[in-house]
Amino acid sequence: MADKSLIGRSLGVTTAEVEKGRLRFFAKAIGETDPVYTDEATAKAAGYKSLPVPPTFLVCLSGEGRDIEAQLRIYEFDLGRILHAEQSFEYHKPAVAGDVLTFDSKIVDVYEKAGGRLQFVVNEVRVTNQDGEHIADLRCSLVQR
Repeated sequence: MADKSLIGRSLGVTTAEVEKGRLRFFAKAIGETDPVYTDEATAKAAGYKSLPVPPTFLVCLSGEGRDIEAQLRIYEFDLGRILHAEQSFEYHKPAVAGDVLTFDSKIVDVYEKAGGRLQFVVNEVRVTNQDGEHIADLRCSLVQR
């Protein structure tokens, strides 16, 4: 069971390059029909340097290079007993194809509900680009029952 001593613990820093092919594939997979996400000329006409990152794609990139099983061991969570409880995004600047993004993840909260039957761990990930610009903050909560 996770405890409050984990608050503030780093879960590491990873990097990932934003690739055009993956952006197009993701847009298609989520049913995105706006050509700004699949056609570079349309994206540039809309003011982007290249194809922009669709809103939830950063979660895919933030998971790259992470050992999820090791992370669950840190929490003392059992994969068979967890659920994804919540996800939020705060965007500060667009990310586009060609960017190299850095994901700095840490535990920001640990708490219980239902008399301890539900244990929650909340992570935040600060996303910056290759120029050190603050792109987004991602927040994710897992719950173990």
